[in-house]
Amino acid sequence: MNDHIRPALASLGLMILLTGLAYPLAVTGAGQALFPEEAHASLIRQGDRIIGSALVGQAFAAPHHLHPRPSAVDYDAAAAGASNLGPTSAALLAEQAARAEAFRAATGAARVPVDAVTASGSGLDPHISPQNAAAQAARIAAARGAPEAEVRRLIAAHVEPRWLGLFGEPRVNVLRVNLALDAAFPLAPTAPANEG
Repeated sequence: MNDHIRPALASLGLMILLTGLAYPLAVTGAGQALFPEEAHASLIRQGDRIIGSALVGQAFAAPHHLHPRPSAVDYDAAAAGASNLGPTSAALLAEQAARAEAFRAATGAARVPVDAVTASGSGLDPHISPQNAAAQAARIAAARGAPEAEVRRLIAAHVEPRWLGLFGEPRVNVLRVNLALDAAFPLAPTAPANEG
């Protein structure tokens, strides 16, 4: 019996060392060396403060900001997921119709991009389509008191192309554009209310 147990335990120990320790350390080391920004969650900092990740969507609702895709989980990474409503669900169709109407009212756009009314599978998509971003330019420009053409140019400068020119779709990272908008067209500080 020892002839069978000893080799089995030795094999188990070796596999634990290889797959539980050596392989994860090798992959982590390769990731750190080849893709250091991505290995650290693509965190975006302002000074010493972390303000978000380029890989995780955030809620932006102010009129002077680019608005992200809707989220079925309210941008909560702990609850990432979709609504699980099917394409013929009356609740889903009503929700999308309400989102489309709100988008038209906020932007004046006649055509509503699909990503302005549909949530992503994770609920944390950090990107929107260039069409969605461009449709929001007039609202952002008015809220910031900036020329619309300049806001459109800034958005267009942040369009990320297809990966290797083949894979995916052109996209705009909402957080990166909002940071660029804040830097290029800062909001005037509001005067404190007169007390007394």
